[in-house]
Amino acid sequence: MSPPSAPSTGAASAALEPRFERGALATLAEQLAAFHAERIRAGSLAGGARLPSVREAAQRHALAPSTVVAAYDLLQAQGLVEARRQRGFFVRAGLPAPAHTPRREAPARGAPPHDVATLMRGMFEHQSGKSLSPGTGTLPPEWLDLPLLHGALRRAMAEDAQDPASLRYGEPGGDPRLRAALSTRLAGLGIAAAPRQIVTTSGATHALDLVSRLLLAPGDTVLVDEPGWAVEFARLRQMGVKLAPVPRGSAGPDLAVMRRHLESGARPRLYITVSVLHNPTGATLSLACAHELLKLAEAFGMTIVEDDSYAWMAPAQAPRLAALDQLQRTVYVSGFSKILTPSWRVGFVAAAPALVERIIDRKLLTALSTPPLPERALAITLEQGTLRRHAERVVTRLAGARQRCTRLAEEAGFTFAAPPAGLFGWVETGVDVDRLAARLHAQGWLLAPGSLFHAQPRPSTLMRVNFATAQEARLWRALGEAREGLRGTDIQGAAPRARAA
Repeated sequence: MSPPSAPSTGAASAALEPRFERGALATLAEQLAAFHAERIRAGSLAGGARLPSVREAAQRHALAPSTVVAAYDLLQAQGLVEARRQRGFFVRAGLPAPAHTPRREAPARGAPPHDVATLMRGMFEHQSGKSLSPGTGTLPPEWLDLPLLHGALRRAMAEDAQDPASLRYGEPGGDPRLRAALSTRLAGLGIAAAPRQIVTTSGATHALDLVSRLLLAPGDTVLVDEPGWAVEFARLRQMGVKLAPVPRGSAGPDLAVMRRHLESGARPRLYITVSVLHNPTGATLSLACAHELLKLAEAFGMTIVEDDSYAWMAPAQAPRLAALDQLQRTVYVSGFSKILTPSWRVGFVAAAPALVERIIDRKLLTALSTPPLPERALAITLEQGTLRRHAERVVTRLAGARQRCTRLAEEAGFTFAAPPAGLFGWVETGVDVDRLAARLHAQGWLLAPGSLFHAQPRPSTLMRVNFATAQEARLWRALGEAREGLRGTDIQGAAPRARAA
């Protein structure tokens, strides 16, 4: 039997016509360029092949000639085609042959997270996977509001077209409109901070770094919560300062231990704390503890840096030290990566006017300014109330996730060392959690062992879980099975459970 005849050129062309989506994010030129680029990379258009002329392509696809020229310019910029004078555009010769797509293998896994750098790298690896793991520190992408982000950016870009701030350095203190919106936001939390008392930063971590480098010098001692934020411990150590850990209970720091530190020869002058929805325990400072803490700060000349990164997940009426103190001995820091998106990297500092000028000077020396476009987009979400409504939806969804995780954990035989609240749970495993993390890591799960949340890492039976990313029953089954395999292991010097102060 003779082989079937090859399809005609016209039939082949019809089968390979691009489909244009007018009004899409990609322009028509970009869509046409992507169509040809895919064919070139697949080998359908060999080196030396001539692309349709500009006039021919414009007529065939009902496009303006300028759109076709723009598409061909894009292909030329990508190194896929070359222009030949008075002859047209041709596929470049010598392009790499299309490679066969290999079978997708499971990604090689590094060591389990025995240090904070490994934990952070693991978070970036897992965010691109299909399922997130309980050791991550942010909300899953599907919980975030992409139309909200895109809408705010489109509005900001439209305004920028009238007055292109994106072509200039941003204001040293930050976008004035955002600072005004943040002032209004803080007033809702009971914190009176004029726009001039607010400085925008590249995320809350940048804000903490600016303030701590301004108020601390190598060799100084700083008070920190224990357990506390592993990244903050690592950052402070790199600065060359000494950490003086203060045990953190469900109502706040152990004030007796804090007083002993303050009366010691080290004379710490700074205390960095997460007062509301503490990381990793989820605890919130009690009003009585906050009052006593501010009395200690006054008596010993101590400044308190209050990190309120989880502000949008907490009740507005939760006790904030900055609201009780009105920024006299407090510096207030917050950001939006936990509620809006990790990628915009917008944070801020609110402080007394004299300190704000020094913070701006430090910002100018280290970062010059912060990008005005995302700051303006964020201001729009605050002004229009879209961020507030999004946060309300997240809080409702998080409450359901927390309830489900608590049930799954208890069914698997785990308990919580602190009442479940906010984004994180502080889970008692009863076994060496570093070994538990190693076993789960081999199965593709990323855990956040309690050993990382101490100023001096030590064996622990506790782990931090993210309620939003720990809702799978198979995770808790795997944890239970791994724990049973480790039963009987004695932990010397294991971290104590968090207790009510």
